[in-house]
Amino acid sequence: MSAPAEVPDLVARTLDLSRQRGFITSIRNETGRLLAALAASRRGTLAELGTGCGVGSAWLSSGAPKDARVVSAELDPALAQDVQKIFADTDNVDVIAGDWSTLEQYAPFSLLFVDVREVMESIDVLADLMEPGGMVILDDFVPSAFWPPIVEGRVDTVREQWLTDERFAAVEMLIDVDASLLIATRR
Repeated sequence: MSAPAEVPDLVARTLDLSRQRGFITSIRNETGRLLAALAASRRGTLAELGTGCGVGSAWLSSGAPKDARVVSAELDPALAQDVQKIFADTDNVDVIAGDWSTLEQYAPFSLLFVDVREVMESIDVLADLMEPGGMVILDDFVPSAFWPPIVEGRVDTVREQWLTDERFAAVEMLIDVDASLLIATRR
């Protein structure tokens, strides 16, 4: 039996675009593999807020069932066009040029990947976009051993809000010694 490829071809192509564009903050492969695994359990519409070079959407697409749809929004129209070219032959992925709110028309979501801190603060809006049982994955947290979570000497109110909101069953997951994410399932 052979070992799995380092990354799926579609992910490799988005990582190449990231390097060409000078993006150094694409999601980690560990996060991507988790997205693919979670996407495999979903039906309906999956979304990414904060497309960037499309790495998250590529991971979602690599795991999602063929009848699931992945939608993503990118604010920079030129970057959105580059990412659209990568996904041109991928039937289940749509990349829209526009801010994250342009995706509201595709709700409810069965999975939502949020990689933009300012959007994470909009928990009420995001909660309304989720179907019951839908998962929100929030990336780019720094692990904290304290409660409430403390980062750089301040309470991380975004993380605290997601972990305590009664509309969600949420957990923080350590990805590496310096990175964690949240998974919140809509009750």
